[in-house]
Amino acid sequence: MRKRRAPLSCLPALALLGFLLVLPARADEAPQMSGTNAAQMKFMAFPGMPTCATGAVASGDPTKGPSVILSKAATGCTFPWHWHTPSEHVMMVSGSARVEMKDAKPVTLKAGGFALMPSKHVHLFKCLQTCMLFVYSDAAFDMHYVDDKGGEITPDEALKKVKETAAKAGP
Repeated sequence: MRKRRAPLSCLPALALLGFLLVLPARADEAPQMSGTNAAQMKFMAFPGMPTCATGAVASGDPTKGPSVILSKAATGCTFPWHWHTPSEHVMMVSGSARVEMKDAKPVTLKAGGFALMPSKHVHLFKCLQTCMLFVYSDAAFDMHYVDDKGGEITPDEALKKVKETAAKAGP
């Protein structure tokens, strides 16, 4: 029995089909692992945040989308009442902190502790003993400080109430 060959005019279509079948395989390839230790990270103050806290971006870009930040805060460092557009996931590495949310019971976090502040829920964070923590945001990170009535105020106004100073943007 004689084998039938595909006409030469089918070759471009077959080549395109083969190329399209290879594309999904490349798109599904596992991302490359990345990692670093805290000692190798560059910690800096973030504008509008208290100067008693610094952070280093571990993953992502907090100005554009989801990110993970490793933060360090001194004993007594307070982020007064505020909210964020993204949900904020806090994972304590060391130290202890108190997290309060309006209309919720306060939580004291210790090493290994976790807290979730849903999007736009007003909360505060106070480091009780020198803190190191990861903060995961599921969207671009922002900070909206509020007064006692829930009205938005400037970082300087908010931080003055807790005897902190707002970090300024670099040169």
